[in-house]
Amino acid sequence: MPENETATAQVTIDASPEAVWRALTDPAIIAKYLFGSTVTCDWTVGSTITYAGEYKGRKYEDHGEILEIRPNEVLRSTHFSPLSGQPDVPENYHTLTYTLTPQGAATRLELVQDNNASPAEAEHSAANWKQMLESLKSVVESTP
Repeated sequence: MPENETATAQVTIDASPEAVWRALTDPAIIAKYLFGSTVTCDWTVGSTITYAGEYKGRKYEDHGEILEIRPNEVLRSTHFSPLSGQPDVPENYHTLTYTLTPQGAATRLELVQDNNASPAEAEHSAANWKQMLESLKSVVESTP
């Protein structure tokens, strides 16, 4: 599987990097924009992160490992979903990199996912991540 096929999505959120970071790391907020997922993680490098829930009638428990944490700047982890139908081996994991960039009173949030199998898969992933980021934006901007 070529690792150079990346999916990229971005959004500008009318909120501080601290507010956006909180939305990326607070399980109660994550559940509001990520299909009701229950996220379990202690947010330290090397720790496991799991996302459990139900999507389109199918239960899932995705998982990965935290690779990098720079609060209010970068969150990077691996990610594997059994719903992919692929074997649970490292070469089938994606790396997800969230980068927060202040833009005046707003924050630009970019998500890059590597290790897509084809340009079509990367495009599909980018569209899904864009939808998730728009939902995150809506949640953050409507939270006092």
